[in-house]
Amino acid sequence: MSVSAFEENITRMGHYVAHVKHRFPWVDMVLFSELAAYGPSPLKAETMPGDAEQRLCQIAAQHGIWLIPGSLFELRDGQVFNTSPVINPQGEVIARFSKLFPFLPYEKGITAGDQFVVFDVPDAGRIGISICYDMWFPETTRTLAAMGAEVILHPTMTDTIDREVELAIARASAVTNQVYFLDINGVGDGGVGRSIVVDPAGYVLHQAGNGPEIIPVEIDFERVRHERERGLRGLGQPLKSFRDRRCDFPVYQRDSGLDSYLYQLGPLTKPEDHHQGELSGPGGPMAEIKADSDALAASQSQS
Repeated sequence: MSVSAFEENITRMGHYVAHVKHRFPWVDMVLFSELAAYGPSPLKAETMPGDAEQRLCQIAAQHGIWLIPGSLFELRDGQVFNTSPVINPQGEVIARFSKLFPFLPYEKGITAGDQFVVFDVPDAGRIGISICYDMWFPETTRTLAAMGAEVILHPTMTDTIDREVELAIARASAVTNQVYFLDINGVGDGGVGRSIVVDPAGYVLHQAGNGPEIIPVEIDFERVRHERERGLRGLGQPLKSFRDRRCDFPVYQRDSGLDSYLYQLGPLTKPEDHHQGELSGPGGPMAEIKADSDALAASQSQS
């Protein structure tokens, strides 16, 4: 769905859900992209439960579907979180997941969550949630898989040139954890599109283009269980191998000292051009290049 940063998108989301249920009556769950409801402005953060979440609950109840509306900025205890509510077909919020890894240093002012979320769909299976930058840290998806998740729902808002890399990460996340991985990216102010759906054997079920798309897919939970038992494509069984490992990972023990190298990398800040003033004074050639670059960045952020 095309996301606007300047007006609410919940009305459009309701139209999409109605259209999906009319065209594909068998669909039981709808997933939108990250920050689909109001776009990427944390100034629109509100407490949960709140008006926006209630409107989304009404959409779910009206159409009798599970609804994961991407995410919204949540105001909680004076801090802003990037939070995805999980809404059941009765219009009830059964869980809320807050993004574990805000996209620092660019996503400033957003507080990281610290809880993993999985939920069970009766007569189907177990589903986990992560958001955008979370998948760059394989520990997040592995944790969800270890908690029994057979599907990972992954709303994204990527509008940068690293989308190509994310497609590879999505596929690797699916195959190394033997899960369906649904990485749904927005368009317009919500991203560059190119959503991807990968099955537990690493096959790409669909990769979208740069425009709005509805991607109806059927999840075969029995296939997940079969491949976890027998091996993906009849071969590797990575979850069992991880379970039966002989090695520990002391790098995750903060006082181990094994990660001392990481503390030599400097602060988590945006790169600065420290030589710009030396190369050109005010109004010189380098200033013109920077002005052109700023204009291009501004144009891309508004497209």
